[in-house]
Amino acid sequence: MKHLLLIIALCSSTFLMAQTKYEQGMTKAMEFWEENKLDEASNLFERIATVEKDNWLPTYYVAQIAIIRNWRDFENREEATMKATLGKAQEFINTMRTIAPDNPYADHLQAQLHTVWVAHDGMKYGMKYAGTIGELNQKIVNKEPDNPIFIAEKAQWDMGSAKYFGSSIEPYCAELQRAITLFATFKPESQFHPKGNVKRALESAEACN
Repeated sequence: MKHLLLIIALCSSTFLMAQTKYEQGMTKAMEFWEENKLDEASNLFERIATVEKDNWLPTYYVAQIAIIRNWRDFENREEATMKATLGKAQEFINTMRTIAPDNPYADHLQAQLHTVWVAHDGMKYGMKYAGTIGELNQKIVNKEPDNPIFIAEKAQWDMGSAKYFGSSIEPYCAELQRAITLFATFKPESQFHPKGNVKRALESAEACN
C-alpha cells in the first residue's frame, strides 16, 4: 500500500511540475510580447508548441505574432518579407487546425492573414480574399455569437469594407458597441486563451460618433 501511495505521489508531482513548466513558459512568452520583444516571444511559443503537441494555444500565438509583424512599419512593407512571415503564419494555422479541428480561432487567424494581403494590395488581393474574409468572420460569429473578439473583428471588417465602397458604416456600429460591452464581462477559458483587443475596438468606434 505504501508503495502504491508513493507511486501516486510521484506521478502527481511530475504532472504538477510539467504543468508549472508550461505555465511558466507561457507567462514568460506573454511578457516578452507585452515588452514588444516579438522574436523572443515567438521563439518561446514555438519551443512550447514542440512539447505541447496537443495544445493549440502556443501554435495560435506563433501564427498571431507572425501576422502582427506585418502591421509594423506597414508603409515600408516589402512583399518578399510579407510572404515569409505570412507563410509562417499559414503553416502554424494549418498545424492548429490539425490539433483542434473546427476551432473558430483558426478561422479568426485565417481572416486576419487574408486581411493583411487585402490591405497590402486591394486591387490584386481584394477580389481573391474579401469574400472569404467575410465568410470566415460570419462563421466564427455564428459559432460563438457572444464572443466579443469575433464580433469586433467582423464589425471592423464590415466597417472597412463599407468605407472602401463609400457606404455608411452605421449598420455595423451597433455590433461594434455590443462587442465593447461584452468585453467588460468576457472571461477567456484560461489565463492563456485569447483576450482580444478592446482598445482597438474603442478606437474603431470613434468613427461612429
